[in-house]
This record gives sequence, structure tokens and C-alpha cells, in this order.
Amino acid sequence: MLLCFRFQNRTMKPTLLITFLLCFYLLPAKAQLYFPPLSGQQWDTLSPASQAWCPERIDSLYQHLESSNTKAFILLKDGKIVLEKYFNGHSANLPWYWASAGKTLTAFLTGIAQQENFLSIEDSSSKYLGKGWTSCTEAQEGKIKIRNQLNMTTGLNDAVANNDCTFDTCLQYQAEAGIRWAYHNAPYTLLDSAIKVATGRTLNQYLNQKVKVLTGIDGFFLKQDFNNVFYSTARSMARFGLMILNRGKWNSTPVLSDTTYFNEMVSPSQFLNLSYGYLWWLNGKPSFMAPTSQLVFPGSYNPDAPADMISGIGKNGQFVKVIPSLNMVWIRMGESAGTNSVPFTVSNDIWKKIKLLNCNATALKNNFPSEQKIQIIPNPATSHICLSGFGGNTEEIQYSIFNQTGALVKSGSIRPANEYVDLADLPSGHYIIRVQMGDQQQYSRFIRLPD
Repeated sequence: MLLCFRFQNRTMKPTLLITFLLCFYLLPAKAQLYFPPLSGQQWDTLSPASQAWCPERIDSLYQHLESSNTKAFILLKDGKIVLEKYFNGHSANLPWYWASAGKTLTAFLTGIAQQENFLSIEDSSSKYLGKGWTSCTEAQEGKIKIRNQLNMTTGLNDAVANNDCTFDTCLQYQAEAGIRWAYHNAPYTLLDSAIKVATGRTLNQYLNQKVKVLTGIDGFFLKQDFNNVFYSTARSMARFGLMILNRGKWNSTPVLSDTTYFNEMVSPSQFLNLSYGYLWWLNGKPSFMAPTSQLVFPGSYNPDAPADMISGIGKNGQFVKVIPSLNMVWIRMGESAGTNSVPFTVSNDIWKKIKLLNCNATALKNNFPSEQKIQIIPNPATSHICLSGFGGNTEEIQYSIFNQTGALVKSGSIRPANEYVDLADLPSGHYIIRVQMGDQQQYSRFIRLPD
């Protein structure tokens, strides 16, 4: 146990000073990070036994990954591979898409472009995208900065028919830049065009010159409809995570040397969604927001993961996870592990397995079963929904239902056995239900169909 003291005056008693210094110097030092060679397949490993991980618990993790349509999973400790497994016909040499986890690469390249004085994130986006890149007025558009594209606060309407559409007709005014957070793909995608105009190089050219040759990462951005989607091998995703763990350096070689930008990138970038940096998700914050919703949820988006974790998260469960306190990186590539564009629950389920790898680890008790999420049946629904997954608990359950704007539209309480939530008084649409037992909460989505 580590105790932290806040001293209220400038002097410290000698005994306290000695105790403080002893505690400081007796803290275990982090192991030095290992970095694999830039080319070839050599990558040093650590045995699971060296981490006191039980084989049967590793098997349980692998079974969970395989059953959830995983293609690749790698876990690094101190830069070395502890776990590496491929599933469902995938292999180490096959590329796979990063989906929105690739947003982190664009954030990283934006920082490099700024450190090379090609752009400033305080610049109006119109400087690089030209006037009229949106359908806003010139004054409204001029207030949108590169920073707003990085932190999802452009104020453009994310509820248009095609959230990915980058045509000016799709980029419509919703609010002034900086006062509304919304997970909106199109303004993010246009950062790629801003980088191209600012540097005079395509996204792939700039990536090759500034990141790939310094780190050994393979992969490429591929245009798919409106989106630029990054593809690489699993080990390249792990390489990128390792560089982020080392704060923008590959071994001793600076790749992103602007420490101010790096710190901003992995810290809350605005006061609306505290769990979002510059296209990175941040764990351990007091609250978070989710795509397609203006709700602010209390707590961390990955409650079973370390508080200092930062994440690149993409549709169908593409994850790059960086955990400085554990000197750990893990990545997952795969198919439909979850239908949400940012599948928080899928990530948290994997963390539950990782937490139990140590032979001495035991599951923490809480009111909700540790391996089970509350299920809504039926979903979509018409007249009512039933809630299941309470593991035999019989105590009263509090629920609150919110619409897509975040407004509370219904609340009440039920007991798990043979009770249901009546939806007759709700119009058709998409909703979020918060279920609470004691101090434990879970959120789930459901659809109310027309009668």
C-alpha cells in the first residue's frame, strides 16, 4: 500500500522527512522498456510464469477472445511479448483494419506536423480546408479550429443522415465550436486533408517518413467511402502502443518530441467529455460521454481497468491499450465483438479476464455478477422490457431511462423476479437505461418500436 501525504507548510519534521525518503527510495523501480529491432520478426518475450500467471486462466482468456470473434491479441509487459495469439484463421503476417482506433495515428501525426511548424492546432481549419468546407456561415466556420477537430467539439451536427459524409452540405451548424462534444467522424476525417495541405504530403507519405521508418511499423491508410481506414499487422499496432507508452519515443529516438502536445493529447481536452483527449479515450475520469448521445455518464468507461489507461478504440473491437502504471500494452483485432462504434463493454470484459491472470487474483464481489452484463429482453421492444442477469439477487433494483438528448424520461424500481418495465408511455425511439443495485451501476441501450 502506498500512502501519499500533503504537507501544509514549508517545514517537515526530521522523522517525517526520513520516513518519506525511505518510502520513496524503497518503491520498486519500473523495468526499462525493451524495443524490438526495426525489421524482422525478433521480439523478446517474457514467460507467463515470470508474471505468476496461471495457464488455466490464460486459457480462459483465450477462450473468451476466440468466442468473441477475435483475430489477434498481443500483450506486452516492459515492451516484451507475454501473450500473443491468433484466432479464426488470422496470422501474424495478415493485416487488419484499426477502424476508429486509427484516429490515434491521426492525432499523433497532427502533433508531428505542429512540431515541424506546418500547422498550429489553434489555426482555423479553414486555413487548410478552404472557406466553405462546411455549410455554416463564414463566421461560424471560422471559429472551428484544428483543436476542435481533434477533441470532437466542432459544433457540427453529428445527427445528419451520414455521419461520415465530408461534403459541405453534410457539415451543418449545430452549436458554436467548443461548447458541444459529439463523436463525429467527418470533421475528424478532414484532419487528414489538413495534414496533406499543411505538409505537402499525403497521409501515407507523411506516416512513412515520420513514423514507420523510425519504428518499424507496417501498414497503410486506405480510402473507404469517406473514411481513411488504417490497416496493419497486429505487431505493428503493438509497436505503436509501445511508442505511446514511451511518450512518443521509439527507444531513445524522438518521434513526437513536442511534450506539451503529447501531454495534451492524453489528457482531458475539454470540460464536456472528461474521458476524451485528442482522439484518445482516457480511463479513470469522473465521467464520460459515448457516441450518438449527449448523456454524461458517471464514472470510468472501463471500470475494471487501471485508471491511467489510455485507449484507441474502434468498431468491432479494435483496441490499442496503453497502461503506464503497469508498463503494459495490449491490443485486440477482430470482428463483431460489439455493435457500438466505441465498444466499451467488450474492452471491459477482456480486462476482467486480464485482472484474473495472476494465480493469486480473486474476483471482486459486487452486486452484479462479475462476468455478466444485464440483459434487456426483448430488444427492440414494444410494450415492455424484462431485465435479466442479476445472478440470483433479489434486492430492489432502481432504474432510470434517458432519451437520446440525455433527458430523464422515466424512473422507478422493480425486483428481479417476474417483473418488467412498462414502456407504454414512451414514444418510439432509442433509449439508455441505467440500472442500479446498491452502489453498482450498469448502462444499456434499447429501442422502443412503434406499437
